[in-house]
Amino acid sequence: MEREAMEFDVVIVGGGPAGLAAAIRLKQLAAERSHDVSVCVLEKGSEIGAHILSGAVVDPVAINELIPDWKDKGAPMGVPVTSNQHWILSANGKTSFPHFLMPPLMSNKGAYTLSLGNLCRWLAEQAGTLGVEIYPGFAASEVLYHEDGRVRGVATGDFGIAKDGSQKPGYQPGIELHARYTFFAEGARGSLTKGLMEKFDLAQDAEPQTFGLGIKELWEVKPENHKPGAVIHTQGWPLEKTAGGGFIYHQENNQVAIGFVVTLDYANPFLSPFEEMQRYKTHPAIKAILEGGRRIAYGARAINEGGLQSIPKLTFPGGALIGCSAGFVNVPRIKGSHNAMKSGMLAAEAVFDVLKAGADGTAGLTAYPQALAKSWIHKDLRRVRNVRPALQKFGVFWGTLYGGIDMWLNNLGLGFLVPWTFGHEPDHKSMEKAADCQPISYPKPDGIFSFDRLSSVFLSNTNHEEDQPSHLTLKDQSVPVEVNLADYAGPEQRYCPAGVYEFIGVADGSPKLQINAQNCVHCKTCDIKDMTQNINWVVPEGGGGPNYPNM
Repeated sequence: MEREAMEFDVVIVGGGPAGLAAAIRLKQLAAERSHDVSVCVLEKGSEIGAHILSGAVVDPVAINELIPDWKDKGAPMGVPVTSNQHWILSANGKTSFPHFLMPPLMSNKGAYTLSLGNLCRWLAEQAGTLGVEIYPGFAASEVLYHEDGRVRGVATGDFGIAKDGSQKPGYQPGIELHARYTFFAEGARGSLTKGLMEKFDLAQDAEPQTFGLGIKELWEVKPENHKPGAVIHTQGWPLEKTAGGGFIYHQENNQVAIGFVVTLDYANPFLSPFEEMQRYKTHPAIKAILEGGRRIAYGARAINEGGLQSIPKLTFPGGALIGCSAGFVNVPRIKGSHNAMKSGMLAAEAVFDVLKAGADGTAGLTAYPQALAKSWIHKDLRRVRNVRPALQKFGVFWGTLYGGIDMWLNNLGLGFLVPWTFGHEPDHKSMEKAADCQPISYPKPDGIFSFDRLSSVFLSNTNHEEDQPSHLTLKDQSVPVEVNLADYAGPEQRYCPAGVYEFIGVADGSPKLQINAQNCVHCKTCDIKDMTQNINWVVPEGGGGPNYPNM
C-alpha cells in the first residue's frame, strides 16, 4: 500500500512547549500580516501532554511574550512560588543554605509551579483555535529528503506491524507529511534529531551534549504538610561522588511534585538512579512531608545539561531544531521550558519571513540562530555555561563551589573575569569497569515511601501494543553479554528506571539480555548511557508509551 501524503508550509515534530509555541507564533504572524501559513504538529503520545514530564517551576517570561493575556484565557499556570529553600542533606539531617547567599539568578521570584503537561494541553487548545492542525498518536519515524538533500518532511510509522515484521489485520501504512520547512521539537535525545545531527554534522563546532536522568513522582499529601508555592531544592545525600540532587515542589490541590536528578556521567556501574530516588524519600526531612500521603504518578525523562557550548548548529537545508532537541536548559536553575518556547517563537518568526517572501523551501533560516544569539536565551545560558562542566572537571564539592563563584561574578557584571568556557565529555565514556568499583547495597522498598520499578511503571500508565517490533534496537546482539555484563556487571538493568533491561540465565551460565520494551517510559537513558552506544532508541507505534496525568 502506498503512503498518503499531506502538504503543509511547516510541519512541527513534537507537541511540547517549543513545538506548540512555534505553531502559535506562526499563526499569530499569519493573522497580523495577512499571509496564511499552513501548520501541522505531530505528537507521538496518545494526546498532547501524555509524554510531557518536568518538575516543573516555570519562568513565565516566554508565555508573557507569546500570549500576554494568558491569565484572562485561563492558562493552567499552577501556583506562584511563595518561598525558596535549599537544603544540604546528610544521611539523617539537613542544613538550610541561606537564600541570600544564593546567586540572584537562582531566584524563583515571579515563577510558577505547575504541571507542564497540562500547560501543553492548554497551549494546544490555543493553537487549534488559531487553525493549527494537531495530530496526536502519530509518531514521526522517518525523515524525508528531496533529491538535492533538503529535508522534505517526515513520515509516520506504520500501524499494525507484528513483531516478526508481518502485517497484522487492520494494517495501515504511515502517512507522509511534506513541508517547505520542518521543525524538530522532539525533546532531549530525539531519535530523528539524532539522525539529522549525523547527516548534517550539526555538532561539529559544539561540545558533546551531556544529560541527567530526572525521576519524578507526584504525591497527594496531608493538608497540614502542604505549603502551596513552596519550592525546595536539595543536594548531598544520598549521592556521594556523583552530581545530582532533589526537588520538592508544593503545587495545587495538596499535591507535591518530588523528584531526583542524577547526572549521567556517573562512573560506578552499580549505581541505580531509580534506587537513589527511592532512598532519597526515606530521609527524615522528606518523610515528614510525605507522611500519611499517597503516591499518584511516576515518570522519568532525560534532561539536557550541556548548556550553551553544547548547542549544535540549529538549521539545515529545509528545517531547524528547536527546544530540547537542541538543548536550552539552564542547569543550575533547573529550567528550560521558557527557553524552549522562546526558541520556537524565534524559529517561527524566521520561517514566516522567508515564506512570506515566497521562498520554496530552498532559502536558509539564518535569521533564527542570529536572533537567538541576540536573545535572552543566549544571555540566560552564557552566564551559567561553566556550572555543569565544573562538576565534571573538579568533582562535586569543588565544582559546586566554583559554580557558585562563577554565577556571582556574572550576576555582579564581572563575567569578564571568567572568560573561559569549559568543555564536556560524553556521558557514555564515563563508566568504569565493575572490578574497579564498589557495589552499592540499596534497601528493599517499604511500600510506604519507597517502591519497586514495576509498581512505579504501573503509575505511569505506560502501554505499548504487545505484538509490535521492539523500539529498543541493538546494533550488535553479542555486546550486552560479552561486554556490558562481562566488564560492567550489566548496568542497563540498573540505569533504566522502568525495568526494561533484564539479564536472565546468569545463574545457570547462559546469560541473555531480555528487553521488556512494553515497560519503556521513553526516558532515552539507555540510548545515552550505553557504554558502546550499541542501543538505538527508535519510536514505537504511535500512541504508545506513558500517559502522564498532571506531570
